[in-house]
Amino acid sequence: MPFLSEFKKFAIRGNVIDLAVGVVIGGAFGKIVSSLVSDVFIPIIGLLIGGVNFQKWAITLKHATIDAAGKEVPAVTLGIGNFIQTTFDFIIIAFAIFLFVKAVNKLSQKKDETLTIPPTPTKEEQLLTEIRDILKNQK
Repeated sequence: MPFLSEFKKFAIRGNVIDLAVGVVIGGAFGKIVSSLVSDVFIPIIGLLIGGVNFQKWAITLKHATIDAAGKEVPAVTLGIGNFIQTTFDFIIIAFAIFLFVKAVNKLSQKKDETLTIPPTPTKEEQLLTEIRDILKNQK
């Protein structure tokens, strides 16, 4: 099979397209959650713990200096607030994905249960069942 036709068959397959749509929607969902955390949750949490601005919360390891040429050397800092915000992003996204997967699994379980039709017994099984019932009634 030529390379291009094999690639076309692969790219058009449903799973690849579903994955691409999932990646695009996931990226947009990540932006929404990041905005929710940084614009809603973090200010509320900062207010509740005494007016802390998490975005500016950092530990300075080395202060800004001016070198011999007169240029400013920026400070070296640890962005603790940004790390906390990113951690909240992750927790919320992970929880939302968990709820989504749980809902999909529940729906697919119900779908599988409705599609399962008990097999009809074969003639041998029917005869054996009749013989069993006759023997039970004779006692």
